[in-house]
Amino acid sequence: MDTVTYPQQSVVTFIEHNLIPLRVGSDTQPLASDFAVTWTPTLVLLDPQGKEHHRTVGFFDAEALIPSLLLGLGKVEYDSNKFKEALGYLEKLLAEYPESDSAPEAIFLTGVNRYKSTGNPLPLKEAYEQLQRMYPASTWTKRAYPYRLLG
Repeated sequence: MDTVTYPQQSVVTFIEHNLIPLRVGSDTQPLASDFAVTWTPTLVLLDPQGKEHHRTVGFFDAEALIPSLLLGLGKVEYDSNKFKEALGYLEKLLAEYPESDSAPEAIFLTGVNRYKSTGNPLPLKEAYEQLQRMYPASTWTKRAYPYRLLG
């Protein structure tokens, strides 16, 4: 990724504006063991307390890395019950990278965020319907399948 992905200006700009990057060798102890890094490249998104919320393993081009990082940032906010902030990241991902591999999970989490912030189950059903329409074979569509019964 050093040769292809990381030098791209879109990736540099995204990381500079959204993350505090730390590069650690895959054999650096105790971090490699603490975060179960067994393959490279492994990217781990942590919150300020050092808790992991999202991970990628393997090579990503810029068009896959940025939406994956947006998803990870959304997960950090969601896990902190900051639903509005989480939705901001998820909506950006879906608006700018709707064809990315991260989009189906972002749709699922958008429905969950909206439900958790309002108590209204309708966003869960809407997420399932959107997944069914746009990504019928996705594992996230299968996970949202029970939501079709909500009304």
